[in-house]
Amino acid sequence: MMEAFGKPGLPPTWSSSAKDWVGTALGRSRLWYTLGRGILNEVYWPATGMPQIRDLGFLVAGDGFWVEVKRANRYRLLAEPLRPEVGVVHEGERHRLELRFLPDPERDVLLIAYHLEGAGLKLYPLLAPHLGGTGYGNTAGVAEGALLAAKAGNALALVGPFQRGSAGYVGFSDGWQDFARHGRMTWTFPRAEDGNVALMGELSEAKGVLALAFAPSPEGALTLAKAALAEGLEAIRARAEGVWEAARGVALPGEDAELKREALLSYHVLQVHGDRTYKGAMVASLSVPWGNHRDDLGGYHLVWTRDAVEAAFALLALGQGEAARGVLAYLAATQDGDGHWPQNFFPDGRPYWQGVQLDEAALPLLLALRMKEQGDLGSLNGAARRMARQAAAFLAREGPVSPQDRWEENPGLSPYTLALTIAALAGAALYRFLEGEEAEYALSLADCWNARVEEWCYVEGTALDQAHGTQGHYVRLAPPGPLGPRGRVLLANRGGESLEVGALLGLEFLWLVRLGLREPHDPRVLDTLKLVDARLRVELPTGVFYHRYPEDGYGEHEDGRPFDGTGRGRAWPLLTGERGTQAWLMGEDPTPYLRSMARGTGPGGLIPEQVWDAPAIPERNLFPGKPTGSAMPLVWAHAEYLKLYLAWTRGEGPVERLGRVAERYLRGAKPRVRHFRLEVPLTHLGEGERLLVEARKPFRLHLGVDGWKEVRDLNSLPLPFGLHGVLVDLEDHAELNFTLYYPEEGRWEGKDYRVQRR
Repeated sequence: MMEAFGKPGLPPTWSSSAKDWVGTALGRSRLWYTLGRGILNEVYWPATGMPQIRDLGFLVAGDGFWVEVKRANRYRLLAEPLRPEVGVVHEGERHRLELRFLPDPERDVLLIAYHLEGAGLKLYPLLAPHLGGTGYGNTAGVAEGALLAAKAGNALALVGPFQRGSAGYVGFSDGWQDFARHGRMTWTFPRAEDGNVALMGELSEAKGVLALAFAPSPEGALTLAKAALAEGLEAIRARAEGVWEAARGVALPGEDAELKREALLSYHVLQVHGDRTYKGAMVASLSVPWGNHRDDLGGYHLVWTRDAVEAAFALLALGQGEAARGVLAYLAATQDGDGHWPQNFFPDGRPYWQGVQLDEAALPLLLALRMKEQGDLGSLNGAARRMARQAAAFLAREGPVSPQDRWEENPGLSPYTLALTIAALAGAALYRFLEGEEAEYALSLADCWNARVEEWCYVEGTALDQAHGTQGHYVRLAPPGPLGPRGRVLLANRGGESLEVGALLGLEFLWLVRLGLREPHDPRVLDTLKLVDARLRVELPTGVFYHRYPEDGYGEHEDGRPFDGTGRGRAWPLLTGERGTQAWLMGEDPTPYLRSMARGTGPGGLIPEQVWDAPAIPERNLFPGKPTGSAMPLVWAHAEYLKLYLAWTRGEGPVERLGRVAERYLRGAKPRVRHFRLEVPLTHLGEGERLLVEARKPFRLHLGVDGWKEVRDLNSLPLPFGLHGVLVDLEDHAELNFTLYYPEEGRWEGKDYRVQRR
């Protein structure tokens, strides 16, 4: 038999991230599936972080005719939320192909029922294994009437009524190339080793069932597939429906059919993205952004603490306390020893990217506090307290400047990160996750930082304000250093471009209101809202959406080419949800925002990371107000939709808000101590305020008053959370003068500081 040629094949890629549907069986199965362009895309096994195939497509051929249904792109979806099974109908001039995808809740098997109608036509499944999370180094073969593939402890089997099959290298000897060259299946290569491989089979029947199974060995996968086929489609369907019955019992309020369906679908997406090998793990998306153009080990099938907590808050709002506890327990297990969480990580806990973001330490603490407030911690109370103390220690020790903002791009002071950090620290004290000196210190720090938010993140009289008739506005981010909201910020993905801080708008400030640190109608909030609506809002055929910030570079190029490290940021539906929450808190109707999110979706109603906001480019499948090639579905966006929908239909406030924290700050709590840190020095003290000079290592405070009079040296004392400090006050003096000396290093700070009476 002639060997497959073209080893190792073309460089591998994944499927497009624009998914039609996502599904799983719940139960004991550890398999998750995705659909796109009407065919099976990535299937994940044995955890949500491990895709094992690129896709399983279908060719229809006969009498000198052939068509690949994915490329024909003429199909309709038959899908309902909270169901394990989904159908797709492809129709062409000569054929009708119906596919139904059903995961087995007891085995790691996906059943695919097919029915081809058309005279003289046959069906050819085309499978692209990407075992172990990559298309490199796969081996494929045909044996026992099955299509098989294996790589390093990962294996698959596709079993069905095949009368012949072939294994080849992608781009050279695969089945698609065979049809492209010969118009029919002529190759029957038995094996293709160690490359980017693909399998094709010819089905002997126009109607039947395929079983795609995964196991550590080809023999194991073959056994699972045959067992599922032996039990039969109907029996497995009945069992799968029964497993999903509990999820369908969720009670959603509301009478608007369109918005309610999207809420049900959002709950479906959250259910599907929950891991069962690693209970509580919640990946950001079962997709790879612009995956059809690259081979990316991580994609979005990683756990971002931010996205996972957003999902847990949505589940909590829905009354799914047990599911939220699962997420919290998982986060307690994956917390780093110093109290923070990795930027993102595989479901098994292995870190992937190495960035650090304060909000990803604050959010799990907020979740634990909210669950305590609602009485949902249960047996997790002890673990939650330990986790919370570590997270609070990290925030207190490392804040308020975050090494990265929530978009993982810039260091600095962001209203979003500050709001979360302040609420988390204050909540840890007010809800007694911290006690004694630690509680007093955390609350003092939160009070101080809350009082300084405007100092750090609010500007007045800029060119932007003058152009729009506003007095001032909150910026998206102020760079680190003693300048306050001045200077320039480097724009990520824009080839070195930068923007003045005052021009850097964003919706980050809305979290000051959401968490109860500022009133919804605060003039500063209203002015910033006016600018955001004027400069970041876009009105598209499907509704209103928002950009992250001016000159964003994370998105397709102007000509529709995929993001490749540079590009042009598009509009984000999740920001529509944030803007809708603000509208709701202001007493306005949020349904235009909900409806926009529900309509800026793909064929199955999945909410994408971004929607296209430029003229249509049909050849790239880009249409105004519809999904781009970024991640879809985005769990964070579905969580944001569900939280807003529930708040609106129930007449409630934001689920993230802590009652005691909001009461404290909306009633105008003022700091009694100002915390001085070198990265955020201050220049004035208010009436009755004391100054706590603090650092992350021991120091000696060289102190004078009123122009370096009465000079003395004071050794720092230990503070909670590994900090060190000296507490002083102005007494009857007009100013304090000081610098720091570090005995362990034998060096001076090299700069003098002055703090005056306000």
